[in-house]
Amino acid sequence: MANFPSHDLESAPEESKPLLEKSQAAFGRLPGLHKVMAESPQHLEGYQLLHQLFLQTDFDNDEKTVVWQTINVENECHYCVPAHTGIARMMKVSDEISNALRDETPLPNARLEALRTFTLQIMNQRGNVTDEQLQVFFDAGYSHRAVLDVVLGLAQKTMSNYVNHMAQTPVDEVFHPLLWKRKVAEPA
Repeated sequence: MANFPSHDLESAPEESKPLLEKSQAAFGRLPGLHKVMAESPQHLEGYQLLHQLFLQTDFDNDEKTVVWQTINVENECHYCVPAHTGIARMMKVSDEISNALRDETPLPNARLEALRTFTLQIMNQRGNVTDEQLQVFFDAGYSHRAVLDVVLGLAQKTMSNYVNHMAQTPVDEVFHPLLWKRKVAEPA
């Protein structure tokens, strides 16, 4: 185990302290992920900036959740899936959408399903999507801007998912009721 440091406002590097204060103000507590990221002020600041920018995209709350959770589930992030389930509830995203994302079952409408499919294609094909895949995404009502915004969400979630894997970030107590493990398909 790598035993990554988990900082608070006292132990954090000086440059990270205002960033942690920002996190505490935003969430009413210090998320465990931010405590780990605080070891590198640049990493934490980059993550916070990408998060803020992704929130400012044209995606509605359902769509933001689809992008985030699709990435979290595909990367099997033990920390981010429960955290974003809680965040989705705060954003008034239906449990139907959250459960479909967590369980990898069909979403309630074709547009959200197209967003999930395209997000997975970008991830799994490392951005090498085909013209046909782009056209399907556009036919679902999305734009070139949405393509770029999915990549923005992917950049943000890559930072958090990878850190959580390496640091084995403990899930915040507030999200314990939402713990998640990927379901293994039953043999046919």
